[in-house]
Amino acid sequence: MEEAPERLNRWIENYSLLSQEWRVAIVVFALVLATAVIAFTISRIIVRLENKFSKTNNLWDDALLHALRKPAIGFVWLQGVYWAAALAHRYSEAEIFKANQMVLRLGLIWLLVWFLWGFIKQGEKILASPAKMRKPMDYTTVTAVSKLARAVVFITAALIIMQSLGYSISGVLAFGGIGGIAIGFAAKDLLANFFGGLMVYMDRPFKVGDWIRSPDQEIEGTVEHIGWRLTTIRTFDKRPLYVPNAVFTQISVENPSRMTNRRIYETIGIRYLDVSQISSIVYDIRTMLEEHEEIDSEQTLIVNFLKFNESSLDIMIYTFTKTVEWVKYHAIKQDVLLQISEIINSYDAEVAFPTRTLHLADAIRLDSPRQESRKEESEEESRRKGEDRPSYREENAIENYENNPKADHTTQGDAD
Repeated sequence: MEEAPERLNRWIENYSLLSQEWRVAIVVFALVLATAVIAFTISRIIVRLENKFSKTNNLWDDALLHALRKPAIGFVWLQGVYWAAALAHRYSEAEIFKANQMVLRLGLIWLLVWFLWGFIKQGEKILASPAKMRKPMDYTTVTAVSKLARAVVFITAALIIMQSLGYSISGVLAFGGIGGIAIGFAAKDLLANFFGGLMVYMDRPFKVGDWIRSPDQEIEGTVEHIGWRLTTIRTFDKRPLYVPNAVFTQISVENPSRMTNRRIYETIGIRYLDVSQISSIVYDIRTMLEEHEEIDSEQTLIVNFLKFNESSLDIMIYTFTKTVEWVKYHAIKQDVLLQISEIINSYDAEVAFPTRTLHLADAIRLDSPRQESRKEESEEESRRKGEDRPSYREENAIENYENNPKADHTTQGDAD
């Protein structure tokens, strides 16, 4: 690094056509111009290499070149500016040039971190992409490893920078050990969330895109992001739910996204009038389910007469669909229920609806309105017949007159 500034310095001292200030300015300008040309050339070379290696099956060379392009250009500019500053420092007493070596060292560390950071990011995209990998890794695992690798790079770079600035790393580590205890007590919730996130990454009960829910708390939705402190869940009404990772170490989590089948579990009631058709109906429903192309016959399939219910003969239907997609599952369930309805109708049977029969004793029997009307008509007719019929006294007088027409037929009542 020192050879180029020395050569330029000798040229400035030996070339006497211009003043020293002009010679320094010309050389600095030439260095900056050369740096720009070299940076542009390197950028074009790397772009061509990227286009060339993108046609190969190896994806890691693409990641390497993509991560290298900007840091390489940065390195050229850093080196060019360093040479220009080193040259100007020989003819200037400005304080800014005294930190030339330190700036170069810190710049190199920063460029290395930039390259590693970009390479890790590109590797994360490759490992988790189904389009780029035949067997892509789990996105949650890849994200966790990527974050851990970047944390290691960041901490290592920070320690190297501190050592370059003259700080003792051993002292920093000792202070960190003592201060870590105090920080641990002060930020125990933050640490609990951090380790909770770590457990989620290690155990992998769910990943981004999974539908999860908890029977212990009102947590249900689709996982959108798993961070070191929070997990973002999008509920089914499209609201974001932010759950601290420490919560997942204390609750049970159900992951319906990992189900292999969806269940159809229904109880259908038939009228008591159709009891003779139960066996045939059950047989036809079971046959229909066994032949249905969307029903998984390898799973449990139960179609049986279940019990005598209050107003129906209950048939239990228990089976599983092949699909786990929510919308398709309901379409299949609808088709199954409609076919069951057709089977029941084919036997002139009907689905029962809730009914109740009430039996009363004769003493408290309640007559229907029609019976009440007939009773009133009967009583009215009896009354009318009773008025038209002669009384007992009149009947007796008529009978005496017919037997003895010449006798005195005055009754005791008439005499009185």
